Amino acid sequence: MKNRLLTPYLHRDATYYPVLTLTGPRQSGKTTLARAAFPSHQYRSLELIEQRRFAQEDPRGFLSGVEGPVVFDEIQYVPDLMSYIQVAVDEDPSPGRFVLTGSQNFLLMDKVAQTLAGRCGILNLLPFSRAELEEQPQPEPRSPPELFGNQLTGLGLWETLHSGFYPRIHDRHIPPEVWLPDYIQTYIERDVRSLSNIGDLNLFGRFLALCAGRAAQLLNFSSLAADCGISVDTARRWLSVLNTSFILFLLPPHHRNFNKRVIKSPKLYFYDSGLLCHLLGIRQAGQIPTHPLRGPIFENHVVAEIAKTYLHHRRTPPLFFWRDRTGHEVDLVIEEAGELYPVEIKSGQTISADMLDSLRWWLNLADRPQESATLIYAGNDCQTRQGIAVRPWFSI
Repeated sequence: MKNRLLTPYLHRDATYYPVLTLTGPRQSGKTTLARAAFPSHQYRSLELIEQRRFAQEDPRGFLSGVEGPVVFDEIQYVPDLMSYIQVAVDEDPSPGRFVLTGSQNFLLMDKVAQTLAGRCGILNLLPFSRAELEEQPQPEPRSPPELFGNQLTGLGLWETLHSGFYPRIHDRHIPPEVWLPDYIQTYIERDVRSLSNIGDLNLFGRFLALCAGRAAQLLNFSSLAADCGISVDTARRWLSVLNTSFILFLLPPHHRNFNKRVIKSPKLYFYDSGLLCHLLGIRQAGQIPTHPLRGPIFENHVVAEIAKTYLHHRRTPPLFFWRDRTGHEVDLVIEEAGELYPVEIKSGQTISADMLDSLRWWLNLADRPQESATLIYAGNDCQTRQGIAVRPWFSI
């Protein structure tokens, strides 16, 4: 098993809270991590029919049969059990008693908010980061100089983007073009349909593909709904489900207006580049360099890696983008302790002077020093150009 950045935070929070909830997309490694982090805990999987029925029909009896701390896997299948866990921890608030894992975040978090508020630490586990995959240290991000380190890599860029970071692909050496279609059908469509009353899975599959075609771009709900043949309300609901189930996320525009003509719409990103490539119909890594969406695919990868770094260090990603109505844009703005750090992302493998134009324009507008800016590109060298740090794709 590869080391996960979230492990020390699980151990730390187990000394604070009687209940820990570990959530994230299916197949991100939650069960493996929970059992490895707490090997002395008992383990109960609520995905097993007999365990689930026992917990549903006799929750008190189910809990009374557990002696000592326990991991309850796939807790979303018996959400009412949390009410009985609440009673148990109110009677005995010893830290680390219950570790809950669950994939369907939108159902799980609602129940946690109702019953376990103040008693529960909530941690999010995404698929591997590149550093985790290569078993490299990844310090807690505090500012871009710490976020973009001097890492090395044994991976190829396009192969990495194509395969993505779901653990099973790498642990079992399953080709992504084999595993990802089954993942979509077995997990995403099943979970989304069961929780959102989606009757036409073909239509939902089209919606998912249309979202992939809009990765790293401004989100227009009306256009997305029209292209899919659904209502705007349905598009918002389906997108919310994909968001809260950790398939994709929305990057908000930065709220500090340097003028009154800033864009207000969010941008859309997928947490996993392999899943994105599959939805775009990319079946071989060699297709990416010449693909018309090469730039958005690369930008999606960089933004998702940065988001994962924050989440795996138990932090909410302080990430935004900035664009005005005249076309000026900075791909990413990181806000730390009230300071802004702009990041530009380019899929070119050779540095050119015009790659820095947007950063220089924004730095002048925001009155920020050049050393606060970073350019991430698809090449392999660390440089400093015009006072701006230039870092390779594997520096995250």
